[in-house]
Amino acid sequence: MHGEGMTENADLEALRGEVRSFLEAEKPHGWRDASRTQEDFVKTQRDWFAKLVKAGYAIPHWPKEYPGGGRSLAEQKVIYEELAKADCPRLLLSFVSTYHAFATLHECASEEQKAKYMPRILEGETWCQGFSEPGAGSDLAALKCKAVREVRDGKEVYVVNGQKVWSTMAQFADMCLLLVRTSSEGAKQAGITYLLMDMKTPGVSVSPIHQIQGDEEFSEIFLDNVEIPVEQRVGEEGKGWAVAQATLASERGLTLMELGYRMRGALGRVAELIRTHGHEEDRGVLRDFGTLVTEVDAVCAIADRFLDNRIKGVERIGDASIVKNAYSRALRAYSKLGLRLGGMAEQYVAPITFGDLNTGNWMADFMNSYAWTIAGGSEEVQRNIIAERMLEMPREPKSWVV
Repeated sequence: MHGEGMTENADLEALRGEVRSFLEAEKPHGWRDASRTQEDFVKTQRDWFAKLVKAGYAIPHWPKEYPGGGRSLAEQKVIYEELAKADCPRLLLSFVSTYHAFATLHECASEEQKAKYMPRILEGETWCQGFSEPGAGSDLAALKCKAVREVRDGKEVYVVNGQKVWSTMAQFADMCLLLVRTSSEGAKQAGITYLLMDMKTPGVSVSPIHQIQGDEEFSEIFLDNVEIPVEQRVGEEGKGWAVAQATLASERGLTLMELGYRMRGALGRVAELIRTHGHEEDRGVLRDFGTLVTEVDAVCAIADRFLDNRIKGVERIGDASIVKNAYSRALRAYSKLGLRLGGMAEQYVAPITFGDLNTGNWMADFMNSYAWTIAGGSEEVQRNIIAERMLEMPREPKSWVV
């Protein structure tokens, strides 16, 4: 065993060296300044994704039959750590594609659907998610976007009408993971169907949501008699809720492993603020920084356990919710400390393109951290999932209006 461990460590160090050499030669320099407009942001993102795919570092969590896939948990950690240390742009544009769409297709789609769509993701096809609606956010099962099965021009299609909201970067998407209601009978979850929608289909219109800090990360999607072929349904009609759980589990757990390690790599930005603002002898600041480092390390450990359980096939309902809540709290603490240490110089929010912990704008990052307590299911919803479905505690009583 001792020899095997030494061999594994040597292999990981060799991989680390390979990734570092690649990044030294290929990582985009000045990418923040080169991403100030949406057009430049999209180009930077697509160029960087293409380079990572070619090098085999874009999808280490995918199966081994795909380029760069089949990596062990330890190998994935090495790749994410080095990308974070090198301060490379996070793949925001392809995030839904390589995590949410991948998890859904890999776990629930037909072989024909996998063969059709998975390679296209690696070619740069961008996906978005059409789940939330104006009246169905935290209560996703209350969605009303309606789909009626009909025969048009000799083909069976779903004719969809409705609206989706808070769809990340839908204005640039080629495909959409879409939840629709095909029945109103029985429980709310029972009438939901899962479709794969081409965003260029007639009747689809997208309206970006302009945010207060100048960002347009989210969009509304309007669907007016949109025809989606029946063969683009994932799973059975009316059984889309179960498919959606694969998407949501990815959003709450799998994606956050990468983000946890990116946050760990970005701790250097906080350390730099401590040095440049003269806090190196401030015990209170050093205490708070030490607490933050511990919290980020805990997030990484929780995410590691989640992925290890998934690999072993012993993932439990609620595991992804634990990762999600731990990450969102750590992100808030990280951005709050950075904002505090930066002083008045960091209080102004200049217009930005797609907020993230990598923007270099502490106020924008701080505001964006609060979105993480809502996106993918609010903290309150996640706590209920953990309490009721994992710990088997009594359900929260419904409030009654007298």
